[in-house]
Amino acid sequence: MAWAAFPKGCLAMRVRDALGPLFDDEIFRSAFGVRGRPGVAPGQLALVSVLQFAENLTDRQAAHAVRARIDWKYLLGLELADPSFDFTVLTGFRDRLLAHGLEGKILDLLLKRLNELGLVSGRGRQRTDSTHILAAVRDLNRLEFVGETLRAALEAVAVAAPQWLISWMPQGWQERYGARVDSYRLPSDETERTQLTWRIAADGYQFLEAAFAASAPAWLRQVPAVGILRTVWLQQFQRTITDGVQEVAWRGKDELPPSRARIASPYDRLP
Repeated sequence: MAWAAFPKGCLAMRVRDALGPLFDDEIFRSAFGVRGRPGVAPGQLALVSVLQFAENLTDRQAAHAVRARIDWKYLLGLELADPSFDFTVLTGFRDRLLAHGLEGKILDLLLKRLNELGLVSGRGRQRTDSTHILAAVRDLNRLEFVGETLRAALEAVAVAAPQWLISWMPQGWQERYGARVDSYRLPSDETERTQLTWRIAADGYQFLEAAFAASAPAWLRQVPAVGILRTVWLQQFQRTITDGVQEVAWRGKDELPPSRARIASPYDRLP
């Protein structure tokens, strides 16, 4: 069925046909326990991570691709009816790789296989740092998360206080935040992604300043989505204002609150 859909093949199918088995589960055994019910095979998650990076997909989009795309099922050797896995499994997979010092395995094994087949030169200039892949995917997920958090807050206020929102919301926001962020591809260019990140951050601060202004309805601050937005912005960003100039940056990994206290979804409930 995959060859009927892609008679000339495609990237995912070529990976399986040309490269063969890439990631044996034994490679990742030290990072994954053997007790409890079986989880998703680490070797499969490694393949998903590589293709996820190649196609510039967030975790949610990658998990959906495993569920919906026949070329990805072909690559992973899955039945057509396979329901895939929850997207949070990919986050856990990356965390385990980093915790056990296995983050270099994915790209190193891929480059070794490409070299064996003569597809790359042993003295070429291929990137050999798998942390680049993990960091790029993490940034995509973080961008998707804050974008969807702002969109969810705007949607909630559009229902609760439509006239107030219309009275100050800048032109272009309806188009920018009208659709769920996970329904479209985020920019593949790093510069464009950075620009989008700081635009969303600035828009979120502008929204919060309007919502917490003295002229805004006091009850507006009690809307759960507004509280979640405020908490997420406090947890994810750090902002400085010098001589009227605003500078925004991501909080570093060591500056984030512990996972038990961190908002992980715009649809979480505040403690």
